[in-house]
Amino acid sequence: MAHLRLVNVTKRFGDVTAVNGLNIDIEKGECFSMLGPSGCGKTTTLRMVAGFEDLSDGEIYTGDRLLSSPKKNYYLPPEKRDFGMVFQAFAVWPHMSVYENVAFPLRIRHLGSSEIEKRTRDALASTNLLGAANDSPDSLSGGGKQRVALARALAINPDVMLLDEPLSSLDPHLREEMRFEIKDLQRKYGFSIIYVTHDQAEAMALSDRILVMKLGVVQQIDTPLAVYNSPANKFVFSFIGLSNFLDAEWRDGVPVLRGGMPLPDGLAPDRNMGSFSLASRPSEIDFVSEGEGGSYALEGVVTRKAFLGEIIDYQVNVGGQEVRVQKGRRAPGPDVGSACRLRLLRPFWYAEEEG
Repeated sequence: MAHLRLVNVTKRFGDVTAVNGLNIDIEKGECFSMLGPSGCGKTTTLRMVAGFEDLSDGEIYTGDRLLSSPKKNYYLPPEKRDFGMVFQAFAVWPHMSVYENVAFPLRIRHLGSSEIEKRTRDALASTNLLGAANDSPDSLSGGGKQRVALARALAINPDVMLLDEPLSSLDPHLREEMRFEIKDLQRKYGFSIIYVTHDQAEAMALSDRILVMKLGVVQQIDTPLAVYNSPANKFVFSFIGLSNFLDAEWRDGVPVLRGGMPLPDGLAPDRNMGSFSLASRPSEIDFVSEGEGGSYALEGVVTRKAFLGEIIDYQVNVGGQEVRVQKGRRAPGPDVGSACRLRLLRPFWYAEEEG
């Protein structure tokens, strides 16, 4: 049996359905990320799991323990769910020391003093905060304050850790460092994680599985590699990683780009899709010489070339549409204004209605 189950979970605000018929099974010790643009329903889902929002329909369980069910008129309050939660805002109390910030949730649970001391010190040690136990949180960096929030959540020995954009207010270096610290803590304590983010890199680095949402509806649930390599639809393709889309259509039985350039045989979809998009990743396109690339090559002209550290980012005009190409900085490439040939290594096709 899954450790955490959401069964047909729905949330409506008036006439707006924020989450529509969501079904998820999350295993013990799994890191499960919910990814999508603002307003897609991911934070609302997390709040329903935490108990901060009522369900409009459906049920939520941990193991065989029911947490919420409108039909059964049952609702377990947040403080009895044994979930840790870390928010985007650090939510530390500046009038308390770091130690007291972590100990406070244990005190309101009326645990014994020795148990409070042990759990608090263990949580501080796990987050490298023992040396700052007597300091004010205001003396800490943003990463330090987020560690206090993590330690406070760890101290209650949670079955599930709920993380809502916890790293978005940190600078890029700290954000990357904290990703690995969160993963290390999960391995050490064995709790499940539900991680809400709009940051693809965070989701890819942390997750065992990713759920991609759009307007309250699940688009795909799979491993990070599968979501990236085999996106379920055009929205998932566009949201995960960088993407190119060339508008095309069938004319008199021949697939052509918008503007009239015929598509090479290898880039033609295997069925008449009416209007469609030819999709590709910038990192999965090669520059090839005249006569190379065979039936997978497109002709274009380089309109921009930008050095981005380890990669060079090209913009190429193909039949009046722009295609981005990214190659390693040591790979030879054409100059701005040069004609070129592009070989799409892994093309995808999406009918217009899939957009």
